Amino acid sequence: MRVFVTGATGFIGSAVVKELIAAGHQVIGVYRSDDKAPALAASGAEAYRGSIDDPDSLKDGAARSDGIIHLAFNHDFSQFAANCETDRRVIAALGSVLAGSDRPLIVTSGTAIANVAPGALAIEDAPAIPSSDFPRAASEEATAAAAARHGVSASVVRLPQVHDPERQGLISPWIAIAREKGVLAYIGEGRNRWPAAHISDVARLYRLAIEKSEPGAIYNAVGEEGVSARDIAETIGRRLKLPVKSITPDEAGGYFGWLAHLAARDMPASSELTQKKLGWRPTGPGLIADLERLPVS
Repeated sequence: MRVFVTGATGFIGSAVVKELIAAGHQVIGVYRSDDKAPALAASGAEAYRGSIDDPDSLKDGAARSDGIIHLAFNHDFSQFAANCETDRRVIAALGSVLAGSDRPLIVTSGTAIANVAPGALAIEDAPAIPSSDFPRAASEEATAAAAARHGVSASVVRLPQVHDPERQGLISPWIAIAREKGVLAYIGEGRNRWPAAHISDVARLYRLAIEKSEPGAIYNAVGEEGVSARDIAETIGRRLKLPVKSITPDEAGGYFGWLAHLAARDMPASSELTQKKLGWRPTGPGLIADLERLPVS
């Protein structure tokens, strides 16, 4: 297949590009900054200049593909709601290119948007929280709209905290906060759990998702159903030689800032159905193992 990949130079995107090429696929990888193009081309992909801020800039490359993996997202959380609406427009543009064909569109979302009771296991069949309550759900709403309007063969990959020793999803800004404040804090008893998956497992899942594309499918890219906030904090604290302490919910905003609304959430997730559908088995290192190798400088 010739696969069009947005976010191809990012943490997850670059791993997905390598996985696809290793499996014999051709890749058209989107880059935004000129300094990213050489590495993308060196990986064996066709480097394609485009930007999610200009959805029309993506259409030509998408039209030349046999399928699309959409990974690009602006992670400036000071403009989170606006960035989610940008993603809605990008998905609409990509969907319009695929209208009337069976070429697959794989869209990226997150396990945290599953509409389940606090602490309940988020399974693939769980509906998404509406975007009016959680803006990130705009991506799945746009995916459903593209399928309904254009008959697009669209599916969704919901991500947990994707990690290697240097990057760990939303845990990375938590680490940055701890370095700045000189203390690693968690809320209450720290029993709330975050699901996780190693980057190599996630890249493989995206490849399987586009190879075995199933219209309307939701895939949870979950390697570990839930790692407790306290275990995460204590591991980081040992590695960085920072004190670790519990704070109250009232203190969370002052410590975590924009991350406070997620820092106390108990949001375990399952990938049982995903593993059955795709024959996918996570084999990479666990989150704690990667945090134990966190760079200290």
